[in-house]
Amino acid sequence: MILGYSTNAFVKFSVFEAVEKIGRLGFGGVEIMCDRPHLYPPDYGEENLTRLKTLIDDQGLKVTNLNSFTLFAVGDTYLPSWIEPQEERREIRIQHTLQCLKVADFFGCKNISVPPGGPVGEISREKAMTLFHLGLERVAPLAQELDIKILVEPEPDLLMENTREFKEFIVDIKSPAIGVNFDIGHFFCAGEDPSEAFEELFEWIGHVHLEDIASNRAHNHLILGRGAIQFQEVFKTMINLGYEGDISLELYPYVDTPEEAGRESLEYLRALLQDVGLDLGF
Repeated sequence: MILGYSTNAFVKFSVFEAVEKIGRLGFGGVEIMCDRPHLYPPDYGEENLTRLKTLIDDQGLKVTNLNSFTLFAVGDTYLPSWIEPQEERREIRIQHTLQCLKVADFFGCKNISVPPGGPVGEISREKAMTLFHLGLERVAPLAQELDIKILVEPEPDLLMENTREFKEFIVDIKSPAIGVNFDIGHFFCAGEDPSEAFEELFEWIGHVHLEDIASNRAHNHLILGRGAIQFQEVFKTMINLGYEGDISLELYPYVDTPEEAGRESLEYLRALLQDVGLDLGF
């Protein structure tokens, strides 16, 4: 189990600079943002991918996840989406996911995280879920071939926000390549106890996102220790269940101070993990 830091906090730097900074901070891994200004697949040929892989290896880092959620290169945080009415818009999301799977294979990363679709907008929830399933059917075969997991990330105000909605979705999924990216803060925002949610979804969890959330449960990622999440209980649950996947710190609001945010979060974690007996490789 390795703790990485997402490059999406470092959007004022190149992905190469971000990797160097994350390595110097002492993290054992890096989550790569698969979007501009970082690794948007159409912008990267084999030469630059090889250069980035060499840098990651030289820093002694593991690629913990490819964050394939946003599409600022052609849209915004959520759009183009899996569930938009326009087929050509949905196709952009599908092709992006296929490209990210190939990049993950290049880096030896075993998972990518994707949005569940949304905001739902004018179409019915039933129609939105059908479109999402159809989109996943297009990308799951390549994921299975490459032995890479496509991890759906429930998030506030999207097609899936909580444990119940994910379980209702996954029961109809036939491919073993589909799982969940368990964002601890998102489940807290949904009014859930993250420890209980983790236990309920454990069989599908392939990667974990880590950030704190304020006591009002507003969806705003905070430095660890500045919010209200009881991380000690979550980590104890991970230990008890035998979770072996990786974890990535995701602090994208701190674009002006990503190193300071990462350093403060690491210091908070060191004391906490010593208490629960969890080794995250830093």
